[in-house]
Amino acid sequence: MEINDLTPAERRVWEAFPLGEGVDFRADGEDDPEPGTEWGPERTVRAAVLRALLLDGPVSEGEIPALKLLGARITGQLDLRYGTIEHPVRLRHCVFENPPALYGAQFRTLALKHSVLPGLTAGAIRVDGALLMTGCRSTGPVRLAGAHIGGAVFLDGARLESPLTPAVPDPGEPPEAVLELNQALVGHDLVARGLVAHGLIRLNGATVDGDVNFDDAHLLAPGRTALHAENLTVGTDLRGMRMRARGRVNLSGARIPRHLNFAYVRLSHPEGQALRASSATIGELWLREAAPIEGALNLRGAQLDLLHIAPEVWPDRVRIDGLSYRSLTPHLPAEQRLPLLEHEEGGYLPYLYEQLTTAYRTAGDDAAARTVQLAKLRRHRRTLPRYARLWGHVQDLTVGYGFRPMRAAGWLLALLLTGALTFALHHPRPLKPDEAPDFNALFYTVDLLLPIIGFGQEQAFGPQGWYQWLSYTLIVTGWILATTIAAGISRSLSRQ
Repeated sequence: MEINDLTPAERRVWEAFPLGEGVDFRADGEDDPEPGTEWGPERTVRAAVLRALLLDGPVSEGEIPALKLLGARITGQLDLRYGTIEHPVRLRHCVFENPPALYGAQFRTLALKHSVLPGLTAGAIRVDGALLMTGCRSTGPVRLAGAHIGGAVFLDGARLESPLTPAVPDPGEPPEAVLELNQALVGHDLVARGLVAHGLIRLNGATVDGDVNFDDAHLLAPGRTALHAENLTVGTDLRGMRMRARGRVNLSGARIPRHLNFAYVRLSHPEGQALRASSATIGELWLREAAPIEGALNLRGAQLDLLHIAPEVWPDRVRIDGLSYRSLTPHLPAEQRLPLLEHEEGGYLPYLYEQLTTAYRTAGDDAAARTVQLAKLRRHRRTLPRYARLWGHVQDLTVGYGFRPMRAAGWLLALLLTGALTFALHHPRPLKPDEAPDFNALFYTVDLLLPIIGFGQEQAFGPQGWYQWLSYTLIVTGWILATTIAAGISRSLSRQ
């Protein structure tokens, strides 16, 4: 391209490039490129001029060329597909007439901060340093699938939307993503604080060596998937504090070694699963002070070290079969945690109770662990035939399935008083009158109730009629209750 073909605005850019100097077309105090489509020729630069500079622009000895442009209207399409750009590119507060075509291109660094674009086609792009799109506004899809970014990706404060996304989702058609970073490799962080996305964000299969940060982001895809991040691999944390997501957040199979921090989050997808993290491996999942989840929660097969979630945050529909966690916080009485297990869509699953029992035992709360085990047996009772349920009710009433040994002691005391009073009023006849000791109603009842204790009363006296049936009842119940108490004491000693 000849310099004589350039407009005055383009000539400024051409002359500044070899010196690495910036050209700022903005008026004093102007910071918003939104009205850029109305800018005149005094701040308009053709994309063909920028392409010529980046691929074969002039250089000055001893200087580092760079394209630094602020507040320009870029007409035509900036087509750098498969090109190798050796110079820094900073196009800030600019307005693009057409989506830049950067597929397969290689950059040192690329900054599009606070620019307005009708989309970006940059699949398989290679950037040695950072990709900066802070504060960008895109009215079309931003395609970065398969990108290799050596530094960080900055999307904080960006606004993304796509006219290709239908208002009413078609179940047979995959939605168009407003941001595609699937299978991308990011060497540092993915920063999207305050991002506003009207449509799907796709991160499935991506690898981010640092953090992924969606703090204060708004992900808006009602009735559809807002964040699709299956098999996402994160080096440290995934943050979404105060995030608002209308649509499904899908983290199935994700690998997050430290924290998935969704404190103060609002998740809403009443049509289906609001949060899906099935088969994910997560260090700590934090839903502290989160709003009640609107929609289903799927943690099926997930592996966590710590799960921080209050009972009021859980939705009515959950899938937690196979969920494994070591600690559960905040520490609450078992009675506040047990209702969640009733909401499992798969019905009664013994594993869920065992997992909750383990968490309480890890926290040293054996009383809560016993409460969970008792609840497990009561829930299991509902699945049994009628006759088995009847026997279960008897066990529950008398000894709490063995987890309430003091209840057994109470029953023993009540039976002891009943037997002592009854036999005190109606002495059983002596079997051998000449050899029988003096009758003692209390010790006679103790002989009947406690099989391991003998005072010689039971062998010396024999009741008749219904008193004989009472003695049989005392013997049977005594065996059951004494065994229950012994088992309870044994469990207590073993825990200590």
